[in-house]
Amino acid sequence: MAGVYLLDTHAHKTGQACTQTCASRTETRRNRLIAGSRACGTIFAKIRGMQAFKTYLLARRMTTPQAVDFHLHWVRQLYRFSHKSLGAALTGEEIVAYLKHLAQRHESWQVDQAAQAIKLYQFFEKRKETSHTQAALGTDGQWRAVADDMRNMLRLKHRSLRTENAYLGWVRRFYRFLNGRSPHQLESAHVKDFMTYLAVERKVSVSTQNQAFNAILFLFRHTLDKDIEDIAEAVRARRTRRLPVVLTKAEMGRLFENMSGNNLLMARTIYGCGLRLAECVSLRVKDVDFEREALTVRAGKGDKDRETVLPKSLKGELIGHLEKVRSIYNKDREMDAHGVMLPGALERKYPNAGKEWAWFWVFPSHRQAIDPKSRILRRHHVHRGNLRRAIKSAALAADIPKRVTVHTLRHSFATHMLEQGYDIRTIQDLLGHTDLRTTMIYTHVVSKNRYGVVSPLD
Repeated sequence: MAGVYLLDTHAHKTGQACTQTCASRTETRRNRLIAGSRACGTIFAKIRGMQAFKTYLLARRMTTPQAVDFHLHWVRQLYRFSHKSLGAALTGEEIVAYLKHLAQRHESWQVDQAAQAIKLYQFFEKRKETSHTQAALGTDGQWRAVADDMRNMLRLKHRSLRTENAYLGWVRRFYRFLNGRSPHQLESAHVKDFMTYLAVERKVSVSTQNQAFNAILFLFRHTLDKDIEDIAEAVRARRTRRLPVVLTKAEMGRLFENMSGNNLLMARTIYGCGLRLAECVSLRVKDVDFEREALTVRAGKGDKDRETVLPKSLKGELIGHLEKVRSIYNKDREMDAHGVMLPGALERKYPNAGKEWAWFWVFPSHRQAIDPKSRILRRHHVHRGNLRRAIKSAALAADIPKRVTVHTLRHSFATHMLEQGYDIRTIQDLLGHTDLRTTMIYTHVVSKNRYGVVSPLD
């Protein structure tokens, strides 16, 4: 019996051990499955996050369908380079180190693409974080948060400072019109009401209506993540084609006689080269080629570069003017002042380029001012309002019975070139028009004598 007891006891202990072993193995498997599921969940969450980022880029038209996968690739490579999981916070030093690493192995356009992709991803992640807190804010706080998001998005899309200020100004007017309504409660009907108010009660021009609608469309599409494309055609005002105001050569002479100093030189440059006002004031020293008698316009309307003619009669005046400008430049260098503003990412790539003579303004301001974007005290180009006021005063003094603006000089350039026998395609290139139909408008204001037309009264 003792043997049987011992056998039973041994069997009991063996069975208990087996049970414990099986339970332990089951627990291990369960833990492994839980860990695996959590890992898979994390992986799927990352995949969903990148897919959401891809959808965000395409929906906001921040990149093309052909390039969107490259944007995702650069972001993934950044996290691998930094040895961090996707979505983790990144420092500025890690991003700079990654871009330097890319610069050693890839071309410059690829580095620029990677930098833009990282910037967009950071903005995307920031929007996800702030979207949860906006709901807790009051209406005023929500609109301030929306305005900040819109400002960041405008800068991400490389819109000019003038466009940024104009769009945000229309958003403020839209906010006042809504009378305290939350931005997240907006619908297409509110946009229609606002556009009707501008057209009927405020009686604003067609161009002003379209600018307001473009600002509201940007707000809905890129900030509020809402779509109002269904009312775009119904709300957008139809622009009436107006004939441009053109001065005769005699009137141009009288206008210049009543101007002096830098304003006269700028006016002659605009008329002689067919420039826009913004293109004239933002000219750099390196853009003027005296040997080739050519002038390069950088990042003109539509962010396009072009080359136009430099009149021989302007060469001597511009050379003498740049000698005076050189003294302003030397004074800034003696004071070790900040360099002039550079376009795009050039200031980050070449920190000292803004202090070079080649990048200095052809028409600099006499005083330094705070840069509205970087908040740095630096030398800006001359203010546009100076020439506007000078043109208006000169037109009154010259007794010219037309509405003369700075853009009238550009219109006169195109018309006089057409009267001299230059073909319309050449004039289109000089003006920087994308559509030939825009240039064709000058054929309607050119002197009829060019075509040999005689009135029946004569």
